[in-house]
Amino acid sequence: MRSRARRSRALGRLVFLGPGLTYLLVLLLVPLALLIAFTVFRRGRFGGVVYEVTGENFARLLDPLYLEIVLGSLKLATIATLIALLIGYPTAYLIAQLPRKWKTIALVAIVLPFWTNFLVRIYAWIILLSGPGLVNSTLLDLGLIDKPLELLYNQGTIVTGLVYSYLPLMVLPLYAAIEKLDPQLREASANLGASPARTFASVTLPLTLPAVFTGCLFVFVPSFGNFIIPELLGGGRSIMVGNLIRDQFLKARDWPFGSTLMLALLAVLIILLLLQAWSARRA
Repeated sequence: MRSRARRSRALGRLVFLGPGLTYLLVLLLVPLALLIAFTVFRRGRFGGVVYEVTGENFARLLDPLYLEIVLGSLKLATIATLIALLIGYPTAYLIAQLPRKWKTIALVAIVLPFWTNFLVRIYAWIILLSGPGLVNSTLLDLGLIDKPLELLYNQGTIVTGLVYSYLPLMVLPLYAAIEKLDPQLREASANLGASPARTFASVTLPLTLPAVFTGCLFVFVPSFGNFIIPELLGGGRSIMVGNLIRDQFLKARDWPFGSTLMLALLAVLIILLLLQAWSARRA
């Protein structure tokens, strides 16, 4: 009887877990296994995969051309993350101080862009920053410039697009952390004679550091692998890791090297996640 009951419970768990496990198996584990397997094979003469084991794909990762693209992507993603942090922290702090009704309105305003199609938002930036766009038209009407500025297709525009797209991912974890802070801690610091700046540096910031790391991770990861924003706002002049991987699969048809790049990118992201988990545990 007991064994039958155990089998029934196991069957029940399998029925409930089956769809989720199938989803993970088909859409995550199988593609990941294929990706790892392709890294050790050669590219065919006309594309595709030749099943001859080689280590040349990993050696190509050290090619100065690809290292330059990786370092350039790191630079743009890091700048975007720091700017998002500089904007996001005070924004989250101010929202946490608002009355409850205004907090909800402010949070909806922060999240609202996420409800709009990503491409639509990027094309909106193109319209704003183009030669006859709103920004140039306004500056010309005010007499501040004589001819339209070239605001598109440079690295500054790419960083602007990255910050705009992922800023909510910085604000929300910071807001949650600041909102949970015990107000008595800051009151105690003030009662002991600390200035607001000292209270922020000694109490608020240390207690919200895990959220800072989480927000930075949430912004950095999609920024580092993004290929749509460099393509549209950068005009294809600045290649990031995401563009390089896409080109290996769709243009060069070098699946083994594209898979190796993907694996390297995945390793970087796993290291960042482990660092974030470590910082959260220490906090």
